[in-house]
Amino acid sequence: MTPVVHGLFVYPVKGCAPTALTTSAVGETGLAHDREFMLVDAEDGHFISQRKLPAMAVIRPTVLDGGDRLLVSAPGRPDHEHKTRHEGGRRPVKVHWWDGVGVDQGDEAAEWFSAVLDRPCRLVRVPPDLDRGLEGEGKVGFADAHALLMTSLSSLDGLNERILRRGADPVPMNRFRPNVVVSGWPEPHTEDRVREVSIGTTAFGYARICVRCAVPTVDQDLGVKAGHEPTRTLADYRRADGGVTFGLKAKVLRHGTLAVGDVLDVTAWA
Repeated sequence: MTPVVHGLFVYPVKGCAPTALTTSAVGETGLAHDREFMLVDAEDGHFISQRKLPAMAVIRPTVLDGGDRLLVSAPGRPDHEHKTRHEGGRRPVKVHWWDGVGVDQGDEAAEWFSAVLDRPCRLVRVPPDLDRGLEGEGKVGFADAHALLMTSLSSLDGLNERILRRGADPVPMNRFRPNVVVSGWPEPHTEDRVREVSIGTTAFGYARICVRCAVPTVDQDLGVKAGHEPTRTLADYRRADGGVTFGLKAKVLRHGTLAVGDVLDVTAWA
């Protein structure tokens, strides 16, 4: 079978619900508008994630007017339409080990998100002059550390076969919050061996295998922790670097566009 892009997703607000796309531009830091915004603690600027607030999963952001507006919705709350501040007051922020700044998006947006999550927080945007990256692993915006996460249907099928054998419920792909989902690879975890790949007019290179945190145990449709799967089953056969792994983290080698249905041309394998 020919490997093709089966699904394409961006996460305009880090930690919140995805937007499914049919096509996307790709720049130095990945898919356009991916992790362009981020919620941070109002006091210390640390990023807020589903690790501690699973309810973030059901906040649905939609980018409008090419990024000039952001529409956000959440169950039981009135929608909020935000006019993006591309420049303006900057706020210190922290993502894991990285210390930087974000463009604060103002009190109205902060009040909406704070009410939804029941904790004081601020919405920030990637500054236009942000230069963040790991040597040899590419540039990134507010993502944890890498521009793109690739998974495959065969990897999910292999995992779910194991989960079913132990009597638990299978998990959907959205638990892993990928950017690119590939169909057509017959063997699970083929993506682990990709070192360079062209898709559409873009190209990506290997950065590292993705070591998973607790977020895959969050039900992305309900915004609640949902037991120990898939982490428990992954621990049976995907242990590495002190955790469990699923998916490939990639860096951008060539800007361009890619789309659902595009063929993957792997030009270098491990």
